[in-house]
Amino acid sequence: QVQLVESGGGSVQPGGSLRLSCAASGYTYSTYYSSYCMGWFRQAPGKEREGIANIDRDGSTNYGDSVKGRFTISQDNAKNTLYLQMNNLEPDDTAIYYCAADSAVPICTLIVPDFRFWGQGTQVTVSS
Repeated sequence: QVQLVESGGGSVQPGGSLRLSCAASGYTYSTYYSSYCMGWFRQAPGKEREGIANIDRDGSTNYGDSVKGRFTISQDNAKNTLYLQMNNLEPDDTAIYYCAADSAVPICTLIVPDFRFWGQGTQVTVSS
């Protein structure tokens, strides 16, 4: 059974930084090699869930335009943990942030229906 648990959310002023973590149990590179893909998504009030970053089985990363240059996705395979380093945060970054895993399609995307496993989310609030 795959379980994803996010942590690290909180409140920060504009220009500040946060690092989110996603602890994955039951989901490993070796077990899900053919479909391995992990991503970060976010959903602001009244808006659709948005894909912001992913990392595939080769370690290649991809970012949404809204976070490119400010956010960095990484993973520690030994700890089965996914990270999202968020710098220069803006009020528009306020949202619930979700970790997701496992691609239902041949490539690693930023599309919500393409991911099979989801965490419960962690709130990030950027405000002065």
